Amino acid sequence: MRLASAGVVIGILAALILGRMIAGLLYGVGAHDPATFVGVAVLLLGCAFFACWVPARRAAGVDPVIALQAE
Repeated sequence: MRLASAGVVIGILAALILGRMIAGLLYGVGAHDPATFVGVAVLLLGCAFFACWVPARRAAGVDPVIALQAE
């Protein structure tokens, strides 16, 4: 999650900086629309959370002794 959070922060900063370059190409939404930034950040962090949580939950259910004996 730290890596995904860092990526979201870097992406938002880059979008804020580069937003002026594409402002003329956007229709119906501003280059610095807060709802878009928040929505995309929540969506990406939610996907990253579930991508981390599902394998961690699965691994937590395995007995460590059995896992070590299998190797």
